Amino acid sequence: METILAPRSFSSLVNLKSSLQQQHPRSNSLTLKPICCNLKKDSIFQSFSASPTKPNWLSHVHHGLAALAISLALNFAPVLGSGSAFASEFDVLNDGPPKESYVVDDAGVLSRVTRSDLKKLLSDLEYRKKIRINFVTVRKLTSKADAFEYADQVLERWYPTLEEGNNKGIVVLVTSQKEGAVTGGPEFIKAVGDTVLDAVVSQNLPVLSTEEKYNEATLSSAKRLAAAIDGLPDPGGPQPKDNKRESNFKTKEETAEKRDQFTVVVGGLLVIAFVVPMAQYYAYVSKK
Repeated sequence: METILAPRSFSSLVNLKSSLQQQHPRSNSLTLKPICCNLKKDSIFQSFSASPTKPNWLSHVHHGLAALAISLALNFAPVLGSGSAFASEFDVLNDGPPKESYVVDDAGVLSRVTRSDLKKLLSDLEYRKKIRINFVTVRKLTSKADAFEYADQVLERWYPTLEEGNNKGIVVLVTSQKEGAVTGGPEFIKAVGDTVLDAVVSQNLPVLSTEEKYNEATLSSAKRLAAAIDGLPDPGGPQPKDNKRESNFKTKEETAEKRDQFTVVVGGLLVIAFVVPMAQYYAYVSKK
């Protein structure tokens, strides 16, 4: 009986499947697509609804690091348009010698009266002796080691040939380093002399700059150079002050005296620390 019923049952199942497919040929595709869309929508809605409730600490860390990087970039990046010492140092070289004056006050330490006095003095000197002196003030040097190298660089950049720089002089004052330098062409050096040049560099410029008297430093240097070119007596300059600093270290006697005082104080505290508790304990026991 099993051999007779099995083929019939199998054929009935096959017929049933084929009839269902003929009646509903696209039912599978129509039912699967909405299910897939519903699953996607549910997953999207779940992600949006879950995001506000769960704090995303990793995104906060990323925002914090980005803010820190921007802050460091703003603090440490060089700003070219702010008149910094690095930019102004090269601006002096690129702009060339002043046309209507004799001063390039890039450090901004000279008053209007000082610039006017320098113009009168140096223009008269150039008219009579055919020697031109330019004064340059900068806050800080970054490209050169000292004021002397920078002064030579200014002279070479402003007057590249020997004919142009023969009768030119350059006086540089660096305010942050409290130093200065004087250089020039052969005719200028010969007219001034080594003695006055050394005196201006060692007296007028550094001494008065240390006291932050930049106006007096430049004007007194100009007068001293002009007097040397005119063959007049040297007016002299300020002498460096011998500032003796008091030592902060104590002498051997002061140290020994302080040590004895500390020994007495520490010993007294130790005695009190041992004696007082023992006296309190003795008083407590005696009452009992």
